This record gives sequence, structure tokens and C-alpha cells, in this order.
Amino acid sequence: MPETAMNFNHNQPVYTVSEVSQKVKRIVEDHFGIIRIRGEISGFKQASSGHIYFRLKDDQAVIDGVMWRGTAGKLPFKAEDGLEVLCTGKITTYPGKSSYQIVVERMEPAGAGALMALLEKRRKQLEEEGLFKAERKKSLPFLPRVVGVITSPTGAVIRDILHRIADRFPVHVIIWPVAVQGEGAAEQIAAAIAGFNAMENAPDVLIVARGGGSIEDLWAFNEEIVVRAAANSRIPLISAVGHETDTTLIDYASDMRAPTPTAAAEMAVPVREELWLASKQLDARLTAAMQQQLARRQEILAGLSRGLPKPAQLLQTAAQRLDDWSERLLTALPASIARKEQQLQLLAAHLKPQLLLTDISKALERLRELQTRMQSAWVRNVETRIEKLNQLQLRLESVNYRRVLERGFALVKDASGKLVTSAKQVKENETLSIVFKDGELKVKT
Repeated sequence: MPETAMNFNHNQPVYTVSEVSQKVKRIVEDHFGIIRIRGEISGFKQASSGHIYFRLKDDQAVIDGVMWRGTAGKLPFKAEDGLEVLCTGKITTYPGKSSYQIVVERMEPAGAGALMALLEKRRKQLEEEGLFKAERKKSLPFLPRVVGVITSPTGAVIRDILHRIADRFPVHVIIWPVAVQGEGAAEQIAAAIAGFNAMENAPDVLIVARGGGSIEDLWAFNEEIVVRAAANSRIPLISAVGHETDTTLIDYASDMRAPTPTAAAEMAVPVREELWLASKQLDARLTAAMQQQLARRQEILAGLSRGLPKPAQLLQTAAQRLDDWSERLLTALPASIARKEQQLQLLAAHLKPQLLLTDISKALERLRELQTRMQSAWVRNVETRIEKLNQLQLRLESVNYRRVLERGFALVKDASGKLVTSAKQVKENETLSIVFKDGELKVKT
């Protein structure tokens, strides 16, 4: 037999696959311990269990990564493909795939530049969807009845807003306390915006505010869920996040961006004293304008009145005409009465009582004739109806069942009084009634 290239020693120990996997796992974990790896995230996936699975890569190699649910829930930013990060954790193996991986216990962007790149990428994506369009912006109400404030319940921000509103124009303020950074902050802020919009008596304007901080501290206001909630708000929304130089994505989606929380309060409500002063100035201008208008109207009226005839001259002609008509009336009235009397006398001559009496006599004679004819017709009608009734009575008697009983027939009824027409209807030990022409007999079957 040919010699083989290798000498097999059959006395070497035999390992199972699991034993080899466990041995490799211990060697890897003992050698590396805690390690930090820098790379770009790809293949990012979050399972329904909450665990996060991804790969870290550079231009030459790839390593699998996993972050358990408890750690993943504390991420201050949203990890996604393309983000360069620093991962701190333990190198271990996954026997199910015979691969090695890092179990990440901490993840952070690889410098502010990575976050800025992610921020710019997300901004372009949302801008392409139209969430930042100017036509979506709503105008702020001039004088809101209620102001809704979404911010941390502690700290200087809420105090500055409340004090500024109280100084300018005290209105009712509703505070929705939220976390403004860290785990769950973005979800709380988005829920607060949606909650205010769902209220029956919703505020007239909303303020989303937070003090200054690093880009990591303000990252909750760059999350997509917050930006979409701000863009979908039907209530006008003012964003006041960070300092004047800080810009977050909610600033693009809001209806108005304030450089500071105090400035947001100033945008939300006007100054009451300034409104009162402006009202007084407008009142004075209105009074002066009305007085000027009245003066001009009086001048115009005076000018027009000079071209009109005097009232006495207008009445003189009408008074003369009235006198003329009065004299004509006194003359014409007696003449009209005389003419009417002549017409009445002519009509009275044609009226003769004898003609009226003749007409009345003819009418009475006609009435007596009609009365006689009506009585004769009534008697004939009654006789006809009596004869018809007698005929109907004879027909009724002909179909009377008692006539049949007189010929020897009988009726059979059951206990309820219903007719029995067939022997099949009779049950055993049933009581029947037999009706004869001269009476009724009870029998039992």
C-alpha cells in the first residue's frame, strides 16, 4: 500500500463536535476578554424578542455582532445600516454556525461625524417624503386659549416657559412630562404630541422644548418617530430644542422653530400690555377718523343744501293746488249726489211687486209637485226592499242545517264543539255530542 502523506495515530483522543465547539469557545473568550471594535454596521436586524443582530465590517473583514434586549433598549440612538460605531463587548463563538461573534455590551457612534452623517442621511430621506415642505406649515394662533408644553417636568426649561408666558399674557398651560433623552425618550415625545392632538379640548398651540446638550443628548429629537409625529400634528407646533446653534430634525418638521424655550413662549403668546396699548391707539385713530368723516359730511351737506329751493317755496305750490281741489270738490259733490238720485228713481220705476209674487207662486207650485213625486218614489223603494228581504229569508231557511236534522240526520261534535266529519277524527274514550232535531246527546266512544 502506498505511504500516506500523514501519519495517523489511532491513539489520539476523539472529540465530538460539541466538545470541539466548547473548547474553541473557551480559548477565544479566555484570550480576548473585553474588547472594543470599530466598524460599519450592515445587515442590521431586530428580532421580535428585542435582541439585535448585525455585522461589523471594514474594508477587509466582517464579524457578527449581537446585542441582547436589555442592552439594546438602553441605546441613546437608533442603530442602522451604514452607521460607523464603536462596540464594547466580549468575543465568543456561536456553535450553531461554527462562527465567532462579539456580544456587545455598549455601542456608541464612532465620533460626532458618524452621527452627523446618519443625521444628514435621515434628513434627506424625510425631506424627500415631503415632511419638511413649507406648504405643510401651519400659522400660529394670534391669541391661544391653551398652550400645551412637552418637556421634562424638572429643570430650567419648564420654569422659563411658564414665567415668560405669565409675564406676557397669562393663559392656561398644560404640561405633558416626558423624558428628553435616553431610553424611551423618543417614544414618549411622539406619544405626547399624538396625545395632545387626540384630546377633545386640545391646546391651540404646542411647544416641544429641551435645553442644550451634545448631539447625543439631543438625539431623541432626531428620531424618525418624533419627526413624523411633529409633521402629522394638526395643532401648530413650535420646536425649541437645544441652543440657538443646535439644529435637530424636529425643527424642520415643526411649524415654527424657536432658538430657545423662552423664545418659544414669546412666539406662542403676545404681550398683553402691548395689545392694550395698540388697542388704545387704534381706538384713538378710529375716533379721529370718525370725527373727520363727520366734518367732511357736514361740509358736503351744507354745500348741497345751498343749491336746493327753500322748503316754504316747495310748500306754496302744493298748498295752492290743495285749495283748488277743495273748491272743485265742494262744487262736484252735490252734482254727483243729484245724478245718483236720478238713477235710483229710474231703477225703482222698473221694480213691480206683482211680478215678484207671480214668480213666488210658480216656485211653490213646483215645490209641491216635487214633494208628491218624492213620496211616491219612497213608498215604491220600501216595498221593493221588503220583497227582496223576504226572498233572502226563504233562501236562508232552505240552507238551514236544522231542516236537514228534521229529515233524520244528526251532527257530531267533539268536546271543544268542533264538527266531526270523519271516523278517523274520533279518539278512543273521547266524549262526543250528537245533535238531533229535538235535542243533544252526550256519548263516549
